[in-house]
Amino acid sequence: MTTFLTYTILGLVLGAVYFIAASGLVLTYNTSGIFNFAHGAQAMFGTFLYWQFTSRWGWPVWLALVVVVGVVGPAMGAALHAVIMKGLRGTAEVTKIIVTVAVLLGTVYLAQWAWNPDEAYTVDMFFGGGAKITVAGVVVRWHEIVCLAAAVAIAVGLRLLFTRSRTGVVMRASVDDPDLVRLNGHDPERAAMLAWALGSTLAVLAGVLIVPISGGGLDANMLTLLVIDAFAAAMFGRLRSIPRTFAGAIVLGLAANYVLAYLPSAGTFAGNLRVSLPMILLFVVLVVLPQDRLRGAAVRTRERYRPPTVRSAAVWGAVLVAVVYLYSLLLSDGGVSTLALGMSFAIIALSLTVLTGYAGELNLAPLAFGAVATIVAFHVGVRGSGLAARLGVEGVLLGVLAAAVVGGLIALPALRLRGLYLALATMAFGVFLSNMVLRDTTQHELFGVKFTLFPGGSLVVPPPRLGPVDLRDGTTFLMTATVLFALIALGLAALRAGGYGRRLAAMKDSPAATAMLGQNLVRLKLGVFMISAAIAGLGGILMSAATGTVAQENFAFTVSLSLLMLVVVAGIGYISGALFGGLMAGVGGAVLVGTFGDLALEHEGPADIFTALGHLVMVLTALVGMGVGRNPSGVVHDVVEGYRAMRGAKPLLYGAAAFGAVLYVLAVTGVIGSWTFSLIALCVVMLLPVVGRAYLEEGRKRGTPLELLGVDEPYTDDLRARLDQELGLPVTAGTLKGGAGVTA
Repeated sequence: MTTFLTYTILGLVLGAVYFIAASGLVLTYNTSGIFNFAHGAQAMFGTFLYWQFTSRWGWPVWLALVVVVGVVGPAMGAALHAVIMKGLRGTAEVTKIIVTVAVLLGTVYLAQWAWNPDEAYTVDMFFGGGAKITVAGVVVRWHEIVCLAAAVAIAVGLRLLFTRSRTGVVMRASVDDPDLVRLNGHDPERAAMLAWALGSTLAVLAGVLIVPISGGGLDANMLTLLVIDAFAAAMFGRLRSIPRTFAGAIVLGLAANYVLAYLPSAGTFAGNLRVSLPMILLFVVLVVLPQDRLRGAAVRTRERYRPPTVRSAAVWGAVLVAVVYLYSLLLSDGGVSTLALGMSFAIIALSLTVLTGYAGELNLAPLAFGAVATIVAFHVGVRGSGLAARLGVEGVLLGVLAAAVVGGLIALPALRLRGLYLALATMAFGVFLSNMVLRDTTQHELFGVKFTLFPGGSLVVPPPRLGPVDLRDGTTFLMTATVLFALIALGLAALRAGGYGRRLAAMKDSPAATAMLGQNLVRLKLGVFMISAAIAGLGGILMSAATGTVAQENFAFTVSLSLLMLVVVAGIGYISGALFGGLMAGVGGAVLVGTFGDLALEHEGPADIFTALGHLVMVLTALVGMGVGRNPSGVVHDVVEGYRAMRGAKPLLYGAAAFGAVLYVLAVTGVIGSWTFSLIALCVVMLLPVVGRAYLEEGRKRGTPLELLGVDEPYTDDLRARLDQELGLPVTAGTLKGGAGVTA
């Protein structure tokens, strides 16, 4: 009985902290319509600051709490809303999710920059671990009593705020109809900012409370994921009801501790299940609870994509293969292997293009399906041992098939989910797979066959042998991955141009209208999920073979989020967006960080500067993701439109091509290095549309006849001033610069 009471009290305490974290999510979602995936990262950052104040600087606990919970927490939430979140109105659900994901990643990178992840950090309980009382033979610490009291007070306070106060009504109305709120004399942005400030405060408070009761160890990634466990409680209340959120949090805390207390402790199953339980419950809650009905009207967003034709996809695919081959001639063996890894990530990114870009469905864990394919391919397709080991084509095919089947099985119960709910369901699967499957190092027996999913915690995946093609050679591997990317891209372009692709686009714009026209939404979703999972599985196998040895961290949930963020930044509706985002995820950040790390080791004097630049690269990557709300169509969209507008600037295009050819010859002959060639070529590609726009504008001003001024171009003050000059009329001084001026 004492054991039961002990774990019950511990479960209530853990559930109370989960509720504090989940209530912040409910608060911000109800007032802004944005689900804050960075909630756990805010809790983590605030907890690190609390440790900095108390352990390193020796502040009193009460003063550190006042500063962290009372000042830093609200300021962090208000700043997030003012700078980023209020600019997300009119964007698609994926854009809103990705912006908060970018905040999550940026906060984690910033914390790892400020606090060395290789050092140990611990946070003590309030009043110390010895401050305790005994209730019915069970020891209860004062820190745990504070957690319970705070949860009850917050539950009552939020309930009163939402139901009994004018401020709470304005907060809830701000997301439903901000224009009506303005007509009634209130400022919806101010109400949303207040909600974000309160939500951030609750996140920070949850982080400070949960670390001591979970062992006291403070780690950026672990604490972020620990607070993410509170998502299940928030969804139990459907992001609306504070009482149901409280009940869900208590159930979650009790279940986690009962699993730890009563399941057999032999092996790693019980521990893995306890860690995975919140994600299991999150998936179950999402599937079981009733969902909103289909909306009759489509919501117009600011994203605009121009799908390629099959012909253009074939031409650009051939160009890509040729460019990659020519570029591989400039690289060392290590550079070729790194680029091959980037191409495998680009193939995984194509799974997001078809699923999210074409169909509007969300998957936050594409690498989870790559992990499934890798495990199957490793166990059934590896032949030989040592240096002679190879991955056979049957292993690759079975791995891809397994990924497609698992994708269908995961999608089937979640097919009625949409938008945020579907994103959370895929996130739950990804985290569950990482915590439950990829940590499984014990031996199992099935039909008399003994096996271990992850023997020794890692898998050694040899290079594939695809018929007569042996991918042990780095260049062969790279070109094979590039050709596969081009072929899959061509298939997706054909799919998008066909009837199935048009049905997917219609489902993305308006599911209700698509269903009304007789389309089977379940079949459409199931099909596109399986196609996407199969592509991710193929990319995952190639990624594992390019890496050589893969472990749990290679398929971590944060890696999937980083890939998704970069693809959205590039343009998730474009095949070239998948190429750019995949290369950046697999090559760009790692190469830059590794380069700065090598420079820090080689030069002792400026070592700190190079180390700081390596961290800065990661933070800046996240900052780019935070700014996607300003350009939701992606960087590729701007570049493509810029080059499309340069059709009248052929001399510039010919000149750039000649300059590129000369630059390549210099690189091949060793006059310049491959890094120099890459940087100059990238700058030319990105800046050419800007130069071309200025060139065309100048040519238009010089060459447009007077009678056509203002017909094919905007009628600006500059055009008016030019007409006045040509006609001999008085010209206003400063008009050419757009100013008011005085009459000359």
